[in-house]
Amino acid sequence: MELEILSAKTSKSYGKVKVPTASTPIGDLRALIHKSLNKTPDANRQSLRLDARGKSLKDTDTVESLSLRSGDKIYVKDLGPQIGWKTVFLAEYAGPLIVYLIFYFRPELVYGKAASIPISLTTHIAAGCYTVHYAKRLLETIFVHRFSHATMPLRNLFKNCTYYWGFTAYVSYHVNHPLYTSPCMCTVWAALGAFALCELGNFSIHIALRNLRPPGTKVRRIPVADANPLTKLFNLVSCPNYTYEIGAWVSYSVMTSCLAAYLFAFAGAFQMSVWALAKHRNYKKEFKDYPRQRRSIFPFVL
Repeated sequence: MELEILSAKTSKSYGKVKVPTASTPIGDLRALIHKSLNKTPDANRQSLRLDARGKSLKDTDTVESLSLRSGDKIYVKDLGPQIGWKTVFLAEYAGPLIVYLIFYFRPELVYGKAASIPISLTTHIAAGCYTVHYAKRLLETIFVHRFSHATMPLRNLFKNCTYYWGFTAYVSYHVNHPLYTSPCMCTVWAALGAFALCELGNFSIHIALRNLRPPGTKVRRIPVADANPLTKLFNLVSCPNYTYEIGAWVSYSVMTSCLAAYLFAFAGAFQMSVWALAKHRNYKKEFKDYPRQRRSIFPFVL
């Protein structure tokens, strides 16, 4: 069959493209459009739609599932310059490691002569937690995560780095300040234990999610718990990786008793809740047998 390809912005026709079979996925159609029609954006920059202002079609949709017929129209929106997901993650996670350690070493340029005051045990522990968290994220990006999309808009690099690097500077400035006062050590040790548990839980969920998708595929399945007891949170929420991550930052905030850390935890919890609600809706829409008892991110609540 033949489909007519038009610009979503101007409605100008790029031309027609021959589709091999009705089972052709939209992901393959994007590549075919770019190969067949020279003036179209690169496949990674394309968002295909049935209507110029409609929703972007999923890569897993097929020509047949969308009930497309020969002569139908497909609109292409140019998403602009793209950058690899892995590149963005590496940049946004490497930055906090560097920024935090700069403040941890207490440069006199930042803290003045008070920088020579001995660093408290809590400050050392907090630096270790921050380092472990972002080192874990970097290693997961390289060795664990499998991305469903190869690229994202280039503007996300600047937005994400500003968020992570900026909040790290804000938190680390206060936690490493010469005048910083630690809470009682009972609170510190209890919060450290909770932080470690949440980090292990977060890692366990990432491994479980990785195992759901075979290498080189975009297969989607209902996420379920495996033999690791820390993955049992899947029985209660759709996005336990976010639940554990919020738990880790709340634990860090309690450990340091730092207002800046609490603000970072709150901002992260808000954003992750938005993501979790969207993923939860998509799971329920995509899988008709999706477990009804699950919430999106907070068991029994949200």
